[in-house]
Amino acid sequence: MKKSSTFLVAAFAAFTFCSSNAQDSKAAAPKVPEPPQTKQEAKAGKGYSGMYSFLKDGEFVQITVEDEGRVTGFVSRYGEGQSDKGAFLDQFFRSGKMDGNRLSFTTETVHAVWFEFKGTVERGDGKNPGDEAYYVLKGTLIDNTSDAEKKVTTHSQEVALKLFPEQAAPAPAARN
Repeated sequence: MKKSSTFLVAAFAAFTFCSSNAQDSKAAAPKVPEPPQTKQEAKAGKGYSGMYSFLKDGEFVQITVEDEGRVTGFVSRYGEGQSDKGAFLDQFFRSGKMDGNRLSFTTETVHAVWFEFKGTVERGDGKNPGDEAYYVLKGTLIDNTSDAEKKVTTHSQEVALKLFPEQAAPAPAARN
């Protein structure tokens, strides 16, 4: 009996010592920093995804907000150069980022032209999600053009690009 009670006391002391060391090591562990966006902010950012007007009728910019604020998309526009006048051109994003409601993107170069946008996504005049201009991209759009001598000309303008309305699904056929 004496041996078993001595063993129990030793086992209890060892358990207490190990658990206190484990707690100390947990306390000393470095804290993991919180992600820059909360889940609610990330969900709101994904709601900004969609098709927005661009500079002229028929032109548009498509943005898709992905995880961790990464933005993909493209600009579809009419060419204005001698070789592409009136042709429809797609310029995919080389880079894009969403931080809260701040948006920036840069397109790939197509026919010596590329665009940069820096601005915000704001609520527009649309009353309900899915309405035209429910969101608006407001900011500075820079149009960069490179000539044959690689000289770059930039043109900057303030823009307000409106979200296109969502296409409503056709109403179900009435049953008699």
